[in-house]
Amino acid sequence: MEFFDKLGKKASQAAKMTADKTGKIAKETKLKFKIGELRTQINSIYEEIGKKVYEKHIREEDICIKKDLEEQCTKIDVLSDEIDSLLKECLELKDKKQCKSCYKEIEKDDKFCPNCGAQQTQEEPKEAQVLEELESTEVEEDNAMEKQIVMEELQKDIESKENEQEKTTEKVLAKEEEKDDEQEQKSNLEKTVEIESNVKLEEDNEEEKE
Repeated sequence: MEFFDKLGKKASQAAKMTADKTGKIAKETKLKFKIGELRTQINSIYEEIGKKVYEKHIREEDICIKKDLEEQCTKIDVLSDEIDSLLKECLELKDKKQCKSCYKEIEKDDKFCPNCGAQQTQEEPKEAQVLEELESTEVEEDNAMEKQIVMEELQKDIESKENEQEKTTEKVLAKEEEKDDEQEQKSNLEKTVEIESNVKLEEDNEEEKE
């Protein structure tokens, strides 16, 4: 009977995970559709701006952005802010974030961008926040053991993520060093070629004089 109870719980958990994933995909699809609509509106405003500029050009009139295009530019600002907000929601659904430098999609716990190597803003992991709250929470004596087990599991998760992050950081730094070495070798090779060319040129000049 215990076996069937465990099996039923696992099936229930799997169904819940599937439902959560499906719900996230559906929400992400709606967000992306909305983003597409907003970008279409921005493109229409770009066309409107272009038309106004060209009409001024035909009439040989000066165009003033503050006077002639302020309304359109303001609309673009508002739509762009809305797009940024929706993109952040999409990233949250996938538990991701955007690199502050190259704007690539990266893992939320990444301290350095795997793509460009830029250092990211340090954010305290959720596990660390929960662990801190749990440590300051008083529980009944009967639940003390359960609290300790949960805290140990959270600590393991934090340490595991820190180790993974250290490995990623090491890889990024190694890649940067490799790029620097390649650049230095290339620079040295160019200098060698330049020196050899100068020597050859001097030799040719000497031969011509003779």
